Formats: sequence, structure tokens, C-alpha cells
Amino acid sequence: MEYYQPEIETASREELDKIQNERLRKIVKYVYDRVPLYRERMDEAGVKPEDVHGTEDLYKLPFTQKQDLRDTYPFGMFAVPMEDVERLHASSGTTGKQIVVGYTKNDLDTWGSMVARQLVAAGLTKKDKVHVAYGYGLFTGGLGIHEGARRLGCTSIPVSSGNTARQLAIMQDFGSDALACTPSYAMYLGESAQKAGIDTSKLPLRAGIFGAEPWTEEMRKSIEKSLNIKAYDIYGLTEIMGPGVAYECSAQKGMHVNEDHFIIEILDPETHKPVPDGQKGEIVFTCLTKEAFPLIRFRTKDIGTITHEKCSCGRTFVRMSKPMGRTDDMLIIRGVNVFPSQIETVLLQMEQSPNYQIIVDRQGVLDTLEVQVELTEEKFSDTVADISKFEKELTEKLKSLLGIAAKVTLVDPGTIARSEGKAKRVIDRRKLI
Repeated sequence: MEYYQPEIETASREELDKIQNERLRKIVKYVYDRVPLYRERMDEAGVKPEDVHGTEDLYKLPFTQKQDLRDTYPFGMFAVPMEDVERLHASSGTTGKQIVVGYTKNDLDTWGSMVARQLVAAGLTKKDKVHVAYGYGLFTGGLGIHEGARRLGCTSIPVSSGNTARQLAIMQDFGSDALACTPSYAMYLGESAQKAGIDTSKLPLRAGIFGAEPWTEEMRKSIEKSLNIKAYDIYGLTEIMGPGVAYECSAQKGMHVNEDHFIIEILDPETHKPVPDGQKGEIVFTCLTKEAFPLIRFRTKDIGTITHEKCSCGRTFVRMSKPMGRTDDMLIIRGVNVFPSQIETVLLQMEQSPNYQIIVDRQGVLDTLEVQVELTEEKFSDTVADISKFEKELTEKLKSLLGIAAKVTLVDPGTIARSEGKAKRVIDRRKLI
């Protein structure tokens, strides 16, 4: 099968609307019949599946939010019995409860074909070797890109994350043509290659598939220069599918959304009304073809824009911008979702005052996470040894829950500034836009 599909990817707006309307009608009935939460919400709203004729009726349907997925943990949102689920993936939640998603055989086939599309858009063919340095496991990045490469017929190199010296050696020895990882790790690989005296211009490497965290155009230019490649942006989230939801082409002017599988809405976060092309709003997705875990009007909390202008590459799929921020307090640090409430949970479990501040920065190419914790008067009066032990224990508990290391800084009581309104828990010093 060819994974550049011009009959779909360059279809007219009328043709795409017809596909979306037909699939929307089917998926609405599907979730109403199979997912108790959707049936309950639609009944509450007085909406029946037959009331939804096409995208013009989306506004009638209830939103889905992360909290719904936590409340139905682990499998309450699944639309098929477990014997039809071939794989589970998960992403971190706010208090340690993961958000669990499932895939049927057809879902995995669909996912692979969408990722294959984005690899084709990055100029890859079945003759290429794809170096996958995303993490494998419950995170969707590694296995998602791996399956797309397999479907395209590429040679997959499943290196997974970490061990930079080994990554560079494999790139040289195996002749990797494309690199897939987080953009910050790509920058680190480029810097490490330079320090090791590796001339990246002599490597076969020519394309990078980067996502899972925010990155800037300046980062793109730096990566392209250090690794001597063209760097492509991708967008995906575990709840919707994983990598493959949207992808850049050679024009690098926004990411094409796979509109035959997803409907994207850009809504005013306050009024929930659609905003015009080019205007910022919250990104909301509806799954059209997923079987095991189809979500309707899922609020991503990401802020972005879309354009329906035809791209110079010929594709007519709507293009979305890089996410420009969030409507909630979630941070994405080195590809990991971090919520302030996770830190608060740990502090309360340790009977420590939940007065803290998170400081996120970028040193060189990597994000750093510091958690400043205000000691209670009781803790402050402890011995130096006791305070040191507490700091070590807190560091270990945070790493266990967050999945990444954080620098813990204990400060004196009353040190962290108070606020009359909502406490300012996060100071993000990264320049992400």
C-alpha cells in the first residue's frame, strides 16, 4: 500500500466534509451504544445520535475532558470488550493515576498508516532506516513511530531513549537516515556529536521527526544546523491516538491534520464557540475511526490556530500551528506531563506544608525542573541531617511519581511569596514561542 494517498490528502473540501459527516454520524451512534458516559451525557443534553447529521451539529455534543478519563479509570471509556483490545498505552495523570487508552487490531493498523503518511511527508521511503529514539513502553512515541516505519517498509532501529554515546555510534555504524525523538534530545545529540568530533554532514541522516514537547523555530534551526537535517514537527497525544494526528510536510508551514480520522475544532476557551482561521483558541479533537477508545470533542487544553488554505505541497488537509500554550496548568518537560497538583500530593503525603513553587528553565538544550519547597516550622527546627534526609526522600518520591528528576530546594518558612488570589505555583523561564 502507498502511504501518500492523494485521493484523500489532496481531496476537495467538499469531499473531506462528506467523509467527515458520514464518519461522524457513525461514531456518535457507536459511542452512544457502547460507552455509558457518552450515553448519559447525551441523554442529559437531550441529544440522540439521529440529531447529529454532520460537523455543523458538533456543538450539540458534550465535551470530553481529562477528568472524565480519570473518573472512569482504567477501562470505563472503552467501547469494545477487553478481548478485542490488542494493546494498552498510558500517559501520566495529575495525581499518579495514569490515563489508559486501548487499541484494537484495526486501530493499530490505522495508527500505523497515519504515521506512515507523516514519514512520507518528511521524504522517507521504504529504502530508509529510521532511528527511533523515543521511549518505548506505555508512552506512545516509540511504538507509534516504529509501527509507521514498519508499515512504510522502512528499516526500524528501535534504540529507545538514553545512552547518547550509543545513539551516536549506531547512527554512524548503521547509517540512520531519519531520527525520531523529542526536539530537546535532538539538540543534545547534535551538541554531543560536535563534542565527539563527529561530522554530521558525512552521515546519511537527512530528516528528523520531532514532537512530544514544545519547541521553537529557533530550536528547529539549531537542530537542522547541528545534525545537518531537515527537522519536521509532529503532533499527537495519547488520548487521541499518539504520534500521527498531525504532521508537517516539506513546506514546514503548519501540521496537516489527518482529517479522514479526526475533526479538529478551535474554540474560544470561555464561550466554547468556534473562532476564525488564524485566531487562537483551544484545540478540540473528535475521533472518527477509532474502535477501542473513541473520544468525542476532547478538550486538549492546548492553544493553537488552524488554516484551511491549500498548502504548497498540494495537501488540502487543514493545518494546525504548533501549540502556543495551554489553558490549564500542565507543563510538558522533556516529553513528560507534569502537573503542580502531583507535587502537592507528594508534599501532603509527607505531612509537609504544600507551599511550593515550580521553576522550569532551559539550560543549553535541555529543560530543567526545580521544586522549591517551604519547610514547616517543625521541619525547619530539625537537625541538618534530618533536613538532608527529608530532601533526599522528597527528591526520590517526586522522581517516582513524575517520571523525571527534579531538583528539590528547601527554603525557609515564609520565603515563598504569598498571593491574595490564585497562588503562582509555576515560573516557566523557557522561551517556547
